Amino acid sequence: MFFHIVLERNMQLHPRHFGRDLRPKLVSKLMKDVEGTCSGRHGFIVAITSVENVGNGLIRDGTGFVTFPVKYQCVVFRPFKGEILEAVVTMVNKMGFFAEAGPVQIFVSNHLIPDDMEFQSGDMPNYTTSDGSVKIQKESEVRLKIIGTRVDATEIFCIGTIKDDFLGVISDPTS
Repeated sequence: MFFHIVLERNMQLHPRHFGRDLRPKLVSKLMKDVEGTCSGRHGFIVAITSVENVGNGLIRDGTGFVTFPVKYQCVVFRPFKGEILEAVVTMVNKMGFFAEAGPVQIFVSNHLIPDDMEFQSGDMPNYTTSDGSVKIQKESEVRLKIIGTRVDATEIFCIGTIKDDFLGVISDPTS
């Protein structure tokens, strides 16, 4: 789920930033460019915890920009198959529902929802048990298990299930 790793990145800086505040400006630019992004290999970069090393800059011909190799430590979020997460439902339809656990979007198919729950259409679509005691609708909090992931270059998509012990609705927004 969360990992503390060391990454490297080449940062380009305009000559107007050269001077006494070079390193703080480089770190600030690094944070702005990197935090909140997703690398398919490492996951979502949540926060930069420290900058280990800023290498010697290399001037790019014709532009005046300087490229600095920067080595930094950061916290990343990477979901794995078999992991249990708590998520908030964002959309419900007859095919299943979508939920978000931080920056990750998770789809739970209607085949991966317990058999005693049925889809109810209307102005607030939901999945409800036959006795009406449990309801999954938009803004509901659910505990789910990730059964599959697909990693793109800049995004991670997950498939989840609530058809297992101790999974399902944690809290209902109407209660």
